[in-house]
Amino acid sequence: MKFKHTKLQRIDFGDEPTDQYYCLVNLKVSPNGLDIGKMRLTNPRNIDQEFRNQGMLMMFTGEEIESLINRGDLDRENLHETLYQLALGEGVIKKEE
Repeated sequence: MKFKHTKLQRIDFGDEPTDQYYCLVNLKVSPNGLDIGKMRLTNPRNIDQEFRNQGMLMMFTGEEIESLINRGDLDRENLHETLYQLALGEGVIKKEE
């Protein structure tokens, strides 16, 4: 997967870091990103599957993002790119040539 085929999407359910989610999304599956309106209609027991169906590759809370930044795994100024690199390194996605 190429970097240009991904998007970093932030979803806020509140003001606390635990209420903020950062999602790396496959734009080939969802060209406009995750459809939060559609997801609100999903049965909570099936929400993980709906995230996958909409192309979510990785998802972290704001607290997890801060922890990864503090460990040096992510760069706050290049969050999308470094999250993409993390997904490559973890084998979540494979780089296309």
